[in-house]
Amino acid sequence: MRKIAVLAIVAGFLLAGPAQAQEKKAEKPKPYRFTAFAINMNSGPRAGTIDIVLERLTTPEERDGLIAAFVEGGQDMLLKALQKVRPRVGYIRTPNSLGYDLQYAWRIVNSDGTSRVIIGTDRPINFWEASRQPRTIDYPFTIIEMRLDKEGKGEGRMAAGTKISKSRDGKTIELENYGISPVALNEIKLQK
Repeated sequence: MRKIAVLAIVAGFLLAGPAQAQEKKAEKPKPYRFTAFAINMNSGPRAGTIDIVLERLTTPEERDGLIAAFVEGGQDMLLKALQKVRPRVGYIRTPNSLGYDLQYAWRIVNSDGTSRVIIGTDRPINFWEASRQPRTIDYPFTIIEMRLDKEGKGEGRMAAGTKISKSRDGKTIELENYGISPVALNEIKLQK
């Protein structure tokens, strides 16, 4: 178990200011379809292609509600608020799976045309884990960060099994990843 201070990720997830608007409100939402090559070194090396589809982006009002839930009740209230987000923002899947709903997606476009996409959701909990309640149950989030160039190509990382907490001084937010390291997302491509 490793504590990683990921202010950059969580700043996009919770704290990025309104000056970094993700899209003009007047624009009709368009789906973003990404493919990536994921490399997981946590439980023996595993790699494969994943699809991330964003059907819409989180609204500023939804984001404000999630921030308020976290400030008021920490991780537990944030998890409950995130699970209530409807409709979903998209899904993530491997070629041989049905997919899993994503509840939060925030896109920050920089002045040079590059962008950052922060995605968050609760993580799948299987029957064994739910019934036995091991320590992993305390790590209920999956957070994805993608850094993309103007053409929608880039790289990122995914922390599956993450705990979100405030730092001791209360000024920053920390992600504690249950695994040794985040999953590397290489060769991310926006499908046209």
